[in-house]
Amino acid sequence: MKPVRRWVQFFFVLWATWETALSVTRYSIPEEMERGSVVANLAADLGLDVSGLAQREVKLDIFQNKKYLDVNKRTGELFIVEKMDREFLCNTKTTCFLKLDLIIESPLRIFNIELGITDINDNAPHFRRDRIELDVSESASPGEKFSLPNAFDPDVGANTVKTYKLSESEHFTVDIHSGSDGTKYVDLVLTKALDREEKAVHNLILTAVDGGVPARSGTANIIVRVQDTNDNAPQFDQAIYSLNMSENSPAGTVVIKLNATDEDEGPNADLTYSFTLYTSEKTQEMFSLNSNTGEIAVKGTVDYEDMKIFEMFVEAKDNGPVPLSGQCRVTVYVKDMNDNYPEITIKSLKNTVDENIAVGTVIALVGVSDRDTGDNGKVNLTMNKSLPFILNKSSDYLYELLVSEPLDREKVPEYEIMLVVTDEGNPPLSDNETITVHLLDVNDNAPQFPQTFYTIPVKENNAPGASLSSLTAIDPDLNENQYLVYFIIEKEIANTSMSMLFSINPENGNLYALKTFDYEIEKEFLFHIEARDSGVPPLSSNVTVHILIMDQNDNTPLIVSPWRAHGSEVKEKIPRSTDKGTLIAKVIAIDSDSVHNSRITYQFLQNTDATLFSLDQYNGEIRTMRMFSYRDSRDQRLVVIAKDNGEPALSATVTIKLSTVETALKTYTEVPLEYDIFSDLNLYLVIGLGSVSFLLLITILVTIVLKCQKTKPSKAAPPCRNSVISERNSTIADSTLVSNDAYWYSLFLAETRKGKLVVRQPAPKGARYIVSSIPRSTGLTETSDSAASTLQFDSNRTDTNSDNRKSRFPAI
Repeated sequence: MKPVRRWVQFFFVLWATWETALSVTRYSIPEEMERGSVVANLAADLGLDVSGLAQREVKLDIFQNKKYLDVNKRTGELFIVEKMDREFLCNTKTTCFLKLDLIIESPLRIFNIELGITDINDNAPHFRRDRIELDVSESASPGEKFSLPNAFDPDVGANTVKTYKLSESEHFTVDIHSGSDGTKYVDLVLTKALDREEKAVHNLILTAVDGGVPARSGTANIIVRVQDTNDNAPQFDQAIYSLNMSENSPAGTVVIKLNATDEDEGPNADLTYSFTLYTSEKTQEMFSLNSNTGEIAVKGTVDYEDMKIFEMFVEAKDNGPVPLSGQCRVTVYVKDMNDNYPEITIKSLKNTVDENIAVGTVIALVGVSDRDTGDNGKVNLTMNKSLPFILNKSSDYLYELLVSEPLDREKVPEYEIMLVVTDEGNPPLSDNETITVHLLDVNDNAPQFPQTFYTIPVKENNAPGASLSSLTAIDPDLNENQYLVYFIIEKEIANTSMSMLFSINPENGNLYALKTFDYEIEKEFLFHIEARDSGVPPLSSNVTVHILIMDQNDNTPLIVSPWRAHGSEVKEKIPRSTDKGTLIAKVIAIDSDSVHNSRITYQFLQNTDATLFSLDQYNGEIRTMRMFSYRDSRDQRLVVIAKDNGEPALSATVTIKLSTVETALKTYTEVPLEYDIFSDLNLYLVIGLGSVSFLLLITILVTIVLKCQKTKPSKAAPPCRNSVISERNSTIADSTLVSNDAYWYSLFLAETRKGKLVVRQPAPKGARYIVSSIPRSTGLTETSDSAASTLQFDSNRTDTNSDNRKSRFPAI
């Protein structure tokens, strides 16, 4: 039973739905209603429960892919969703209805709704073409009609086109008539004859008006072009033309351009110009007439003396079906012109003169002439630009060309003088002639060097014949006046002529050195060089040359302390008890180069024990860095290199062999010995030695008294733990050298810097001098047979007393 009941219920619902769908609900609304506008209350009209619509699904048809209407589920109202345009929805229909299906689910119900859309006047009439062009002949008769396109209005009924209106015109009006379907048509009617020459184009405005309230309208422009007919003859601007022209006008010169006009257009206004039979053949030979443009131009040679007046008769004819023509007369008066050019004749000319020619000298005679008469025959002669010349008019047709300013060939070697002759005609005619004046050179310029003083650096040890510089003078003259010879102005230096030291090429001024220069002997030269030309008389000038000899590092340092024979070694003995910082030896080297290249630095080239000895790189002092230990070797070998500051550097070496001894030894020599300052004596040793020395002194004094004629023996200094005993050949302090005073003076300065004095004494066996260095000690007195005096010095003196010591020993 349950399945049967369900089928019964289904058919009942289907029948109820079909019955509902058979009923149609109709509404009518105007087009273009605003969005949201309510069309009707569907719930009330269809008997629907408003409270149940919210839970039920409601659907409306979509028309042409747009949803124009919708249902408010809360109120049941049908409202506008999208504006509806009747002309869009029902383009070709006078009535417009939209059929929609309203579907409501749960339970399913379908309602047919028919919505009528009424027209409103929302469209204005418009023409398919905004511009209408008509061609109407000016010969058209009044009453003739011309069809015009009608206007279109998409609205219907009273809102469509009702009438047409034409803008104000005295020549046209409109005729309106209706078609079988009620469409309004319009014709343009000619009411008055047209004249193209009076008005060629008529601009009219046609207005279409619909019957809506308020009425709407649309417009179109009507352009009426009046077609021409040949009803006007050509007309010239003047009936008679009078004009002047110059004789000798070149062929092709336009005399006049005639201008005839025709008020017609097209072929009716195309004109052709021609001479009439009244124009003489002579005139037609002299002038040509352009048939298209009306230009009259010169064809032959017009001469005032041949014919003074020409008359021409010209006709202008149009190209209409029945040609019309007009005529005029042209009278040409020939004007006499200045048609002969003046001429220049050079009667006398000096085209080559000396540059020192006197001011006022005549260099040319110039004649002028003109075949014209009156003002056209009067001429004047001038120069085209300012030059050191002047024209002097000696007669109406003769001029003198004179020198007005001093000439200088070196500034301007030649002059191109353009003489211009001009007549007084209107317009004036002129001619010109160019003459060239060449200036011959005179020796009026002395040679000149670019500089008044030349400083030429020359490196010493240069090769003989080496080029030093090129001293070239300039002489602006020509030929032999420009040919220069260079000389060295003789000057003797130390009985030596400059020409023995330097040479100059007499032709090109190249300066050469004839010998090798040594900076240590010659440092600079100052002399003059003369440049002399070959003119008559010759001119010359000179320049000062300063030769600077540049020092080169060409002297190897010479080690003067400690002195040793060539290739030998320096040997010294030192006690092993020597303290730290004790001066062992001092290496002194000298370099005869300049200050920069003679700056000496000292370095160990070989050192047996680098921890035992130090070397001052500037003063060459070798000192102990620590005390000797039992592990140190008894023999130490030091190789010192003395290097100068040249580039490349030069150097010399000295080898010092040191032997350590347990006690100090003293060796007497036949020359004064070196004594060092003693320090840190053992008190007991001093007392013992003092006692022994006192007894020895008493013995010596007694001996002296007995042998007063004998030489006093030298008093030995008490042995000292820190004394350094040098062998006779070990250092310069114990050395005997032979040299000049300057050499000994350099040794004196070197030795005094390390706390010793150098005394020069006559050497035995005929030698020149010997040098001895004596330490500055407290209470030390040296007496010798060869000594000139007894010397005593205070150990507290400093190096600042060196000047005093020099003054006390002037022989050093």
